[in-house]
Amino acid sequence: MGANAQTAVPAFTAGQVLTAAQQTQINTGIPVFATTVTRDAAFDGAGEKALAEGQFAYIEATNTTQYYDGAAWQSVGVSPGLVLVSSTTIGTTVSSVTVSSAFSSTYENYFVTITGGVASQTNYGRLTLGATATGYYKTLIYMAYNSNTVNGQGLQNQAYWDDIITGSTDNLNGAFYLFGPNLAKTTHFASFAAPAITTGQVTNNNMGYLSNSTQYTAFTLTAGVGTWTGGTVRVYGLANS
Repeated sequence: MGANAQTAVPAFTAGQVLTAAQQTQINTGIPVFATTVTRDAAFDGAGEKALAEGQFAYIEATNTTQYYDGAAWQSVGVSPGLVLVSSTTIGTTVSSVTVSSAFSSTYENYFVTITGGVASQTNYGRLTLGATATGYYKTLIYMAYNSNTVNGQGLQNQAYWDDIITGSTDNLNGAFYLFGPNLAKTTHFASFAAPAITTGQVTNNNMGYLSNSTQYTAFTLTAGVGTWTGGTVRVYGLANS
């Protein structure tokens, strides 16, 4: 246990003379405990403070601060599950955008969104990792707004994953997950997008993998035809715990 760790939170009585050790214990501020077991044992016993809503505690074993809400202990300042890693603005009349330093060992999995901006014509964006131009496998499920027929497509050993972004003169949008792009293992992906056009192949869902074990840090999005103007590519890391 650390120098501030304690095993009880004493309840003092009127007129009681406090020792130097007791005063020091009070001066530590939030009570410090080695584990949640010693925390629980420190309240509601003989000569101990009654556990009530608003009580704080620091746990050495997990380096966390907790508070009691009247029914259970809750953690303070829990890390978010989705963390913004980078934000890249798409330029004017460009055919591609590269996001560097997107992946690292900090996170295993990532979520990427593309919003805002427009396309010069209806098109579908492609995704490549690093400079790799082979080994992309995927399945595509798609359908038109004016049809109830679901269509499918399977592609193997391609130079990119396509249909990742959908674009029109009204908007540019898309989102995809990448699983393990910075690990020395096969990278998997899943994506979905839908442009604001009323006919043709519009809504789609992709899944697939890249057949290598390269550790990637960057990716590039490329318009299948035409160009893009504006919009933002945001990369989020998914917390490992």
